[in-house]
Amino acid sequence: QLQASGGGLVQAGDSLRLSCTAPGRAFSSLAVGWCRQAPGTEREFVAAISRGGGWIRYAGSVSGRFTISRDNGKNTVYLQMNGLKFEDTAVYYCAAGPQTSDWYAYWSRTNAYDSWGQGTLVTVSS
Repeated sequence: QLQASGGGLVQAGDSLRLSCTAPGRAFSSLAVGWCRQAPGTEREFVAAISRGGGWIRYAGSVSGRFTISRDNGKNTVYLQMNGLKFEDTAVYYCAAGPQTSDWYAYWSRTNAYDSWGQGTLVTVSS
């Protein structure tokens, strides 16, 4: 089970940093993604990072504003969110899974991951 934290209520233009930890797991062996889900919408993956941190992808909606990173020594993956917009309001989830050859092509799909966190709510006021 993963644990996501760092959400909160902010104003448009503010920044937040989300954290994802994996107590008791060898996080460094797993690829990790961040996704979000707003009420009435489908889950959307916004960023993913390979187990060593050398391969990163972003959804177009957050590219240039969000940064995913990881510190395997601390068993933690981060999502730095700058320039937050009202439309970024959602519950944010981290997910982890094996870094298979298919993961590189399917990083934005929920079935590419087998472990999920409980989610952390990000609310951006306009």
